[in-house]
Amino acid sequence: MRMRILWPAGQTTATLQPTPTAKALWEALPLSSSANTWGDEVYFGTPVTVPLEDDARQVVEPGTVAFWTDGDSLALPFGPTPISRGGECRLAGPCNVLGVLDGDANVLRTVRPGDSIRVERA
Repeated sequence: MRMRILWPAGQTTATLQPTPTAKALWEALPLSSSANTWGDEVYFGTPVTVPLEDDARQVVEPGTVAFWTDGDSLALPFGPTPISRGGECRLAGPCNVLGVLDGDANVLRTVRPGDSIRVERA
């Protein structure tokens, strides 16, 4: 499963693993939302509500596609957040890992708070 994420200044694609959360997100596509940023992370709300999976993680690699169950949001870290230790990508809490962005995650640096985000099947 591949999805495309678009915003006014750019776009990227992501490859999703066949996890329960990824499948639920896939069924909800396409979706539109409003971007938020938190340090070097972009996140935005979705219409998907799922439980935390057994392998949820708080510290992930840059470019990880994660789902924050507490906020029903996709979280796309590309560098440190305000609670990171060193250069790690530390999310606000444990998140379900759905997959990875294709290519350089630094493209997310062009996302601004309030930008319109569209996510669709690629």
